[in-house]
Amino acid sequence: MTDRSIIQPGGWLGLLGGGQLGRMFTMAAQSMGYRVAVLDPGEHSPAGSVADRHIRADYLDPDGLAELAGLCHGVTTEFENVPARALEYLAAHCRVSPAAEAVAIAQDRIREKEFVRACGIDTAPFAPVRTAADLDLAPADLLPGILKVARLGYDGKGQARVASREEARAAFERFGRVPCVLERMLPLEREVSVVVARRETGEAAAFPVAENEHAHGILDTSIAPARVPAAVAARAREAAHAIAEGLRYVGVLCVEFFVLAGDQLRVNEIAPRPHNSGHYTIDACVTSQFEQQARVLAGFPLGSTDQHRAAVMVNLLGDVWRDGEPDWTRVLAHPAAKLHLYGKRDARPGRKMGHVTCLGATVDEALATARAIRSSLGIGR
Repeated sequence: MTDRSIIQPGGWLGLLGGGQLGRMFTMAAQSMGYRVAVLDPGEHSPAGSVADRHIRADYLDPDGLAELAGLCHGVTTEFENVPARALEYLAAHCRVSPAAEAVAIAQDRIREKEFVRACGIDTAPFAPVRTAADLDLAPADLLPGILKVARLGYDGKGQARVASREEARAAFERFGRVPCVLERMLPLEREVSVVVARRETGEAAAFPVAENEHAHGILDTSIAPARVPAAVAARAREAAHAIAEGLRYVGVLCVEFFVLAGDQLRVNEIAPRPHNSGHYTIDACVTSQFEQQARVLAGFPLGSTDQHRAAVMVNLLGDVWRDGEPDWTRVLAHPAAKLHLYGKRDARPGRKMGHVTCLGATVDEALATARAIRSSLGIGR
């Protein structure tokens, strides 16, 4: 007997957003037998180019949303800044995950940090900044700190390091006086993240913790499993589960953490979608984060999150194309390297064009391959 709550393979799944995360979701869903419709305004989007249907429209376009809702049995997202009104409209016509309420919390750093603290989980000390006067009233121990816009910041954009109230006020003016958070700058030992999937039933599963290294505010390398004590990894996974449960989240969620001296953990931010740091799961885990996203949307039980090989994921930014198309032989000459390119036409500095995942019996073995590939492609020079 067929479970009517399950969207069976052969049906249509919808996606808001046409970027590389959507491309990888689309390919994972298609491998399970689904047809995928992508709503995205771009003419040549990474997801739209592989989808079974590309609805080229704005995310609030009534006709585009009506077409997506009429075609698809379930719809998900690939970026957190999708308008809440689009999710609310779709939820009245088909299954939507994640829900608009959960996404709205993650879209606003102030609400996000207050929610995480309400779950009993530590964040860096911070103060909301809605007006210039809030900077005068902020505790002195938040400086030196980082001023971050509350909405629409990503990959280091909308952030400024500030050593004094004067610098903070100047940054607030540069950001256009939009709501911000002032966050104390912490002495980090490393940064880690956890990708967790949760079904409507409450069933949840977290992937192994990834250790992340950034360059110029953009994720550069992810190492999995993270080089942290088992107890720290367990606490990070428990915190990610607690946040997903507190949000009553349905879908795939990433929680980023700072690791401080003494193995202290502080939540940095949450992302209501698959995450760049979870790309290693495609090649190194029984189930990828994108298959997990499709399973949740379709109503199926979660797949295993077990990791079968150590992995190091290296982002390939447009800088790698500085002298034209790279010689991919330099990557694929390594038998345990897995190349993923996103089909983007224009390579610009700082733009994510693809990634390569290096597998190994140990983290050190995977790191050695990653270093050789980085050197051959001139990454980091």
